[in-house]
Amino acid sequence: MEIACDESGSEGEKLIGGVTAVFAHAGVSLSVAEAAACVESLRQMIRSPALEYKANHLLRTKNRWVLLWFLGQDGPLAGRARVQLLDKRRYLASRVRAEFGSVTGPLELYNDLLRARGPRGALDPLFPAILRAVAQWDGPVSIVHDQQLSLTDGRIRHLRELAPRLESLTLVDSQDDARVQVADFLAGIARRVAEEELNGKPDREVIELLMPFVVGPTMWNA
Repeated sequence: MEIACDESGSEGEKLIGGVTAVFAHAGVSLSVAEAAACVESLRQMIRSPALEYKANHLLRTKNRWVLLWFLGQDGPLAGRARVQLLDKRRYLASRVRAEFGSVTGPLELYNDLLRARGPRGALDPLFPAILRAVAQWDGPVSIVHDQQLSLTDGRIRHLRELAPRLESLTLVDSQDDARVQVADFLAGIARRVAEEELNGKPDREVIELLMPFVVGPTMWNA
């Protein structure tokens, strides 16, 4: 099985004080032809002149009907996609408790301390997200992933050692693979909606549509 993956909100090991509060990682099991048809349908619906569509195109108020179709039972993702969500602040707090037993003082200080104490990349949520993505699908899995500087050859080899069912991990430019573009849409939408919920502005309708895709501990029913 080949799964196309992308993330939204990745800032490496900087978990506090960055641009985003939530990390999202999505995987889709669409074929190249199915993903290309999905992207083309979105273009026909949204009609933006942008060369590459992103999640914010679907999140615009005027395109809400497109967003609801994309996530709905009659849309292209039903039963074919999964997304992980991680509240970075809660994630860091859990790591601090595991390391020190309690959290006292600003989390920012612990973020820097844990980065200095552990091996490089140990705090980056991307790596465990990829391992969980492999575990979410049956049988041997090959992953096509959007390019990430942190996914070096050495780290890819290490991921394959940790996940024997991961047959390969290939990095591509999202503009060259419609499947990764679709994964990018889902990850970006889920992250934005989760951050809005954290800010006290939950979009209940969209959360309800996202829930069937969310795997692992969720931010909405934990």
